[in-house]
Amino acid sequence: MTTQRTSVAANPRIPAPKNEPAREFRPGSPEAESVLREIDRLNNEVREITHVIGGERIGGDDTKNIVAPHDHQHVYATIPNVTDEIIDKAIQAALDAQYDWSRTPWWERAAIFQRVGELAAGKYRDELVATTMIGQSKTFHQAEIDAACEVTDFMRYNTYLASQIYADQPPSLTGDINTIDQRPLEGFVLALTPFNFTAITANLPSTPALMGNTVVWKTSEKAALASEVLYRLFEEAGVPPGVINLVHGSGRHISERALAHPDFAGFTFTGSTEVFRGLWKQAAQNIDAYKSFPRIVGETGGKNAVVAHPTADPDAVRVALIRAGFEYQGQKCSAASRAYIARSVWDAIKDELVETVRGLPVGDPTKHETYVSAVIDEASLRKLENAFERAAELDSHTLLAGGKVHDETGWFVEPTIYESTDPTAFTFKEEFFGPLLAVYVYEDDEFEDVLPLVDSTSEYALTLSIFGSDRAAISHALDVLRNTAGMTYINDKPSGALMGQVSFGGGRASGTNDKTGSRLALQRWVNGRFIKESLDPATDWTYPYLNLDA
Repeated sequence: MTTQRTSVAANPRIPAPKNEPAREFRPGSPEAESVLREIDRLNNEVREITHVIGGERIGGDDTKNIVAPHDHQHVYATIPNVTDEIIDKAIQAALDAQYDWSRTPWWERAAIFQRVGELAAGKYRDELVATTMIGQSKTFHQAEIDAACEVTDFMRYNTYLASQIYADQPPSLTGDINTIDQRPLEGFVLALTPFNFTAITANLPSTPALMGNTVVWKTSEKAALASEVLYRLFEEAGVPPGVINLVHGSGRHISERALAHPDFAGFTFTGSTEVFRGLWKQAAQNIDAYKSFPRIVGETGGKNAVVAHPTADPDAVRVALIRAGFEYQGQKCSAASRAYIARSVWDAIKDELVETVRGLPVGDPTKHETYVSAVIDEASLRKLENAFERAAELDSHTLLAGGKVHDETGWFVEPTIYESTDPTAFTFKEEFFGPLLAVYVYEDDEFEDVLPLVDSTSEYALTLSIFGSDRAAISHALDVLRNTAGMTYINDKPSGALMGQVSFGGGRASGTNDKTGSRLALQRWVNGRFIKESLDPATDWTYPYLNLDA
């Protein structure tokens, strides 16, 4: 018989979190040499990755090779394909673990995920960085700020924010005790995680789990190597079997079967807008079969703009375009992919910007000289190649840098800039998730006219940068572009949100804007129950105003 979980520990105060500092990885430094040794070890093995369901590792003869994007002949892991039986087993394992986990005191759950953060910052740090570099083609810096620092930050900040939610109790009148029981959702949560950030891969299944839910986690095959490490962190930190169940294989297959289950309670997703819309439609079609209305949380695409007023600092704009447009090959939801630059600013930065972008080193992310590595797979490369071909047919577009792909060794796409006289062209509308930047140059006196274009051209509304020193112009832009982005930066690049400082998320076609890094993101995974206890219940049904003798 299962009994309710109790704890002798006092309800603790979670320490105020601090962001994990990033290591510099200078050539020859101890941290660089340590990660390179780990990369050498990983390069000399093919890791057999399994499903993990109810704590049991399940492989299979039907497997798929996973290759390095920057060296597509290098098989570094195999993953098993998924079956109906595996999906059903993962769902049942989550449901079986739900009772005990949902009644585990929140501070015990928080302690587990605090421990995950410390393991990510310490014992598993180099392995997380190395697997992210190999599997997702990230440079030292990009892998460090993602797989080490942000994974750690998510665990520290989320547990602290959870403590605030549980401590937030209603007032009570004298003679009453009012409480709110922040219950987890009734059923299981499906987490669908992307390839591009190991931190998001860690955050999506762990956030609902922290709040008492049990999870079926489908990770991207491109991030399978880092995901295997993350699962070991969860295990070592004390996440019980069945609380987070890891499955590999077809996302469509897994989601279709999970969303058809009557105990489906919600999903959390990062990926394309098209896929997210499809999942939402599927949930709607099954709505009559569910025990409760599911929670739907998604962060999807972006077509993020940089807007430079004539008073903008040219050097700041130039650096922002380089870093936000081409770091991690533009494979960030927040990457800058369209820019609206005042003529005077463009004249000041064009030559140096183009020269720098043409010279950005492209290659193996494990080499210190590399700034841009490979896009994630051939499909991504072909999508960008097609975009280059389409742009070449437009008289409005002038190619300033890049415009070529190289697929002999890896999936390499040259950092590319187009200058366009047509701000409504497809290059300003569509997300390509790669190193492609389109620039529209407007005359200095047309700033107010260009702002509606920024707002209306793309369906996305994730991030935005406004550069300038004219406060009236900045205030006007903030007003006109109020709904254009969920995150707006002034005199800073539109990428690189820091946990605890900038809450990430956007609206329109960019997602449900649930603000990762804030209490809002955690609040979605609880279902409040108010409890009122009367210490002196009424024993007389009458009220003083009644005149019962009349």
